[in-house]
Amino acid sequence: MDGKYNHVLIVEDDKEIRKGVEIYLQSQGYQVFQAADGIEGLEIIGREEIHLAIVDVMMPRMDGITMTRKLREKHDFPIIFLSAKSEEVDKILGLNMGADDYVTKPFTPMELLARVNSQLRRYSRFMERLGKQEKQEQEHIHVVGGLEINEETVEVFVDGEPVKLTPIEYKILLLLMKNPGRVFSAEEIYERVWNERAINTDTIMVHVRNIREKIEINPKEPKYLKVVWGVGYKIEKQA
Repeated sequence: MDGKYNHVLIVEDDKEIRKGVEIYLQSQGYQVFQAADGIEGLEIIGREEIHLAIVDVMMPRMDGITMTRKLREKHDFPIIFLSAKSEEVDKILGLNMGADDYVTKPFTPMELLARVNSQLRRYSRFMERLGKQEKQEQEHIHVVGGLEINEETVEVFVDGEPVKLTPIEYKILLLLMKNPGRVFSAEEIYERVWNERAINTDTIMVHVRNIREKIEINPKEPKYLKVVWGVGYKIEKQA
């Protein structure tokens, strides 16, 4: 069991089954929440962080299939169905609606625990992959205030509006955006962008002026692209 994903919700109208499952799961280190039907289950999911739900198929007020359909609109954590052998059709319908696994009543605590552990391991791996993917995406997107630059799509936005830059302007802005607050000399910018030794850096001043015209509301009083006189240029960090 991954300690980060240990919140289990039991949705079952039989109080004895709920209590028995709760005691066993708690002894294995899980934090358990209880609901007597689908309505109560959805209420708990709305206010608690749930990592897995054990849901009975047949319940009063709202059955497990209806509950699963509703929670799948917003959540992707694993769902294990509890079903009687006579509920075979409902069990298949539940799996089609978004349940991940099922346990047939009567069941042993060890069998249920094995299913819970298996589904949470899968969920943990899924969340870790998702986190890595989001991190990789964030590494390609640089945001300073209302200024955003995306390395993958080679796009620049100011307050959500796209801005067209030349390839050189884009490279200069990207260099500065990746290092907000750091001052780059004209020579360093030239060598980083053109990949050659700086001889005449007057062109940097021209490009900076053009970038300002495109990203600043008032280029004469720039919010983002600042000159540090006698030193170089920087993207100002924003609060």
